[in-house]
Amino acid sequence: MPVPGPGYSITIRVEAPPSASAAGDLAAAVGRAGGVITAFDVVESHADRIVVDLTANTHSDEHARDITTALEQLPGVAVRKVSDRTFLIHLGGKIEISSKVAIKNRDDLSRAYTPGVARICQAIAENPYDARRLTIKRNTVAVVTDGSAVLGLGNLGPAAALPVMEGKAALFKKFAGVDAWPVCLDTQDTDEIIRAVQLIAPVYGGINLEDIAAPRCFEIEARLRDLLDIPVFHDDQHGTAIVVVAALRNALRVVGKELSDCKIVVCGAGAAGSAITRLLLHKKPGDVLQVDINGIVHPDREGMDPNLAWIAEHTNADRRTGSLTDALVGADVFIGVSAPNLFGADAVATMAGDAVVFALANPDPEIDPLEAQRHAAIVATGRSDYPNQINNVLAFPGVFRGLLDAQANGITDEMLLAAADAVADVVDGDRLNASFIVPSVFDSAVAPAVAEAVARAAAPAR
Repeated sequence: MPVPGPGYSITIRVEAPPSASAAGDLAAAVGRAGGVITAFDVVESHADRIVVDLTANTHSDEHARDITTALEQLPGVAVRKVSDRTFLIHLGGKIEISSKVAIKNRDDLSRAYTPGVARICQAIAENPYDARRLTIKRNTVAVVTDGSAVLGLGNLGPAAALPVMEGKAALFKKFAGVDAWPVCLDTQDTDEIIRAVQLIAPVYGGINLEDIAAPRCFEIEARLRDLLDIPVFHDDQHGTAIVVVAALRNALRVVGKELSDCKIVVCGAGAAGSAITRLLLHKKPGDVLQVDINGIVHPDREGMDPNLAWIAEHTNADRRTGSLTDALVGADVFIGVSAPNLFGADAVATMAGDAVVFALANPDPEIDPLEAQRHAAIVATGRSDYPNQINNVLAFPGVFRGLLDAQANGITDEMLLAAADAVADVVDGDRLNASFIVPSVFDSAVAPAVAEAVARAAAPAR
């Protein structure tokens, strides 16, 4: 069942009678409608009325309307205005550019711009690598999308993808001091995307691909890595894989199992699911069963794209066939990056003892976490309102901080694995338990630890 949260927070301005019971009546009405009050402010007080700003968490637009209706039905109460607080923080966008240098007089202008800047241009023309030292390239990442796979919402296009890219840029700055900028391309042609990124690459120290649909995203990333002399990182693939591998390492520590003995079911064979499997295989698990909409992936299946064919060849040692529920029987670990509400507690009961369930579909996971907890020893989701939130923000800021600090020309699986170990190591033995297998996204130790590990792994590859 959906839980009220800040993503659907509203502020309702209401007029009410100035009675002693007014505040209680308003709060009770919101509670009966299922809202969670987070603030109650009297903004005006008159002899005949009070005006109140009442802020509440809801779980959907419809729920917000239900709460508003409940307030309107109180005697003497009138709703003046309803503000969606999520929309309010997006007004005018979430990021801006600011100058790092003061330009207060002619001398400042002469150094920052003409004529002094000409000397910098000449230096870079003589030694192009100096652009990493003398321009924003040193600390800047392009967050590139075509809008074809926005969150779990689908193909919304570049304009509708922009709020996500802005948010990504804000997180880069918040957690790692990296300057990032959205680049939303008005094309979904593979060659055009690759060429566009190649053309803008001189400005940036790294490329973060985001929300580009599979299987096209695999080709785009691979070709750009060959073409560019800066790191190319697809966060939907590799950011997810890093945090999942980190969380799984700690989860298995809690339940006392070795990865080499574990049968793992990965549900979803798109960008995230494929990358998780590929990174996990470096850790040599007992076996991996990849499951997609057509069931367990196996080599005899017809019509597979190259990515799926590779997975079929390197997983499923016993060449099993069947459905997701068939795959779950006897499995030690379930990792879902697919679709909501795929199975229930009965299917978890068929898994091995002390099972680990990562149900990461957002906003609604593959199984209700409370149902999974009936039989699983450890449950994680992608949501912030349950324990063990597996969130990419634990990875990508620190990854790029490390890549930029090392002035890396590319990115390798060794760097990704180093990042995963760094995330896992932040949770020390004293704090590690079934409800705390990954650090908080606000843990200030995470990004520096990841950056240091990635930079160290990147040093030989520069």
